[in-house]
Amino acid sequence: QVPLVESGGGLVQAGGSLRLSCAASGLSLRDYAMGWFRQAPGKEREFVAGISWRGSKTAFLDSVKGRFTISRDNDRNTLSLQMNSLKPEDTAVYYCAASTTLSRRDNDYEYWGQGTQVTVSS
Repeated sequence: QVPLVESGGGLVQAGGSLRLSCAASGLSLRDYAMGWFRQAPGKEREFVAGISWRGSKTAFLDSVKGRFTISRDNDRNTLSLQMNSLKPEDTAVYYCAASTTLSRRDNDYEYWGQGTQVTVSS
């Protein structure tokens, strides 16, 4: 059973918005810092946004600052990524992941979802 499942991806025009969600099953997200990563074709996976277990600290990839917002609801065991003003270069498969510490390094994350495709057309 995959502990994290992403949803909300899709096709959107440049300038549009999408909201990604990550639901946990068999895993209590309140025990973990959470992150969103993305991987575009032919590129390495990169950190997009992260949030501490209480939500008091966040971190973002420079290119998404001011456009993306990360949030969590520990009672509902969910993580979200609100993406506004989307650009074609945001096109990628987006993954949520859980870590014991807020980190930009994917090696620090223990649990991963299977990803959701985001495609931004120009």
